[in-house]
Amino acid sequence: MPRNLSRRSLVKLSAGAVGAGVLATACSDSLSSKTVVTEEKEEKNITPDQALKKLMEGNQRFVNQTQKNPNQTITRLKKVASGQNPYASILGCADSRVPAEIIFDQGLGDLFVCRVAGNVATPEEIGTLEFGSLILGSKLIMVMGHERCGAVKATIAGGEVPGQIGSLLEAIKPAVTIAKNQPGDKLENICKANILQQVETLKKSPVLVKLIQDKKLKIIGGYYDLDTGKVSLVG
Repeated sequence: MPRNLSRRSLVKLSAGAVGAGVLATACSDSLSSKTVVTEEKEEKNITPDQALKKLMEGNQRFVNQTQKNPNQTITRLKKVASGQNPYASILGCADSRVPAEIIFDQGLGDLFVCRVAGNVATPEEIGTLEFGSLILGSKLIMVMGHERCGAVKATIAGGEVPGQIGSLLEAIKPAVTIAKNQPGDKLENICKANILQQVETLKKSPVLVKLIQDKKLKIIGGYYDLDTGKVSLVG
């Protein structure tokens, strides 16, 4: 330390440094706060087409193994604890190999997910998705089936099944009829026909139809490849 630096000068210098630090922290907090507000505004104002783009970009990152793992921090956890604003909904199969948040590289509060064997639109699933779109503001519903679906296989096989499994297979049967004469892989064709069948079922909901007419919602089909992790659009 230079000998000619007085005690008074040292105190002033230290005070100035502390002040600069406080100012920097305040600026940082302000910028962080503005970023959060901007992100929230973007989430609420997202369009159905933008929601689809965001979803598919996330899947591409998953396929390429370049995931960002967004919104998976304790900060995000606390932020969405008081309310949710998912930008997209997924009606997916209950298959353990098809977890929506992972294959679309999304995080807490991003997706409103319903999972049921065969990704069928039961009354309960329809009601849930109506809530997600009308009340929570989800702009996109993707009915996502997948390769080698066990529920579709069981429907093709036919025969008696125990418990309530039969109610699921009944919902898939129309797809078997639709796709029976299509060329190519029989199981894949029926899986995709079932996706489209469930999309059409959802589009019979007056609640969802109104949102579609108002351009606040889009309902599409997606097909997940178990071998590659890629989701392709159907229809």
